[in-house]
Amino acid sequence: MLFMKKSKYAQWALGCTAIWLASQALAQTTAVAPAVRSAPPMAAQADPHAIRVLLSPELETVLASQMLGRIATLNVGLGTRVAKGRTLLSFDCSEANARLRMAQAEYANAKETQDVKERLRKLDAAGDSEVMLARTQADRARAAIALTEVQMGQCVVKAPFSGHIVKLHVKPAQGVNVGVPLLEMVSDGPLKLRLNVPSRWLHALKNGTTFEVVIDETRKTYPAKVTAINARVDAVAQTIEMEARIDGQHPELLAGMSGVARFPGLQ
Repeated sequence: MLFMKKSKYAQWALGCTAIWLASQALAQTTAVAPAVRSAPPMAAQADPHAIRVLLSPELETVLASQMLGRIATLNVGLGTRVAKGRTLLSFDCSEANARLRMAQAEYANAKETQDVKERLRKLDAAGDSEVMLARTQADRARAAIALTEVQMGQCVVKAPFSGHIVKLHVKPAQGVNVGVPLLEMVSDGPLKLRLNVPSRWLHALKNGTTFEVVIDETRKTYPAKVTAINARVDAVAQTIEMEARIDGQHPELLAGMSGVARFPGLQ
């Protein structure tokens, strides 16, 4: 019986020793084995000296309604190329036409009254105050005509420069209020590049500095040069805004495209 107890105790002790040895071996293996690192993100693997750029038009604008009315005709569509001065849309201005005719009739009446008073004044049949009042009424009627003509000019929206329609906010027969956006357009001609570069590069950058830009959408490389450098550094990001131009004519380039600029020798 005593022998059996000793045998069980020996087995228990042997098992504890085996567990302790295994734990020590595992600890040594963990200490020696190097830590496993995850692969760096793609952004960290990219060229740290590559600068993102954006293609922007020379001119862009949002044309808004200057009057309360209903759109009679819409002469352009999305992407339409328009020349400077072309009529883009027009309002229903029948009411303004009626006001103009009324103002013209009132002016004709006031002018006739003025002429009569001036003739009577020469005959001493009218006083100076009567002549002055008639002249004032005529001037007021003339001003009403000018005001109505200005309002009539707002009935037609024309292109302020040559370019393309990039967004339409309204439809024919739609009623709009004053200040409501009508359409957006961008100018023709060469596009400009907008980019922010590290301010530590300022010592090597100036107007005319050349570099290369790769446009994502076309997957082509274009030569470019700096055309403008901002007069203030972003103190938080330690960058400075610049503008540049791509050399040559490239019809495939459109406003809103983006890419990467690289300045050789700058780090």
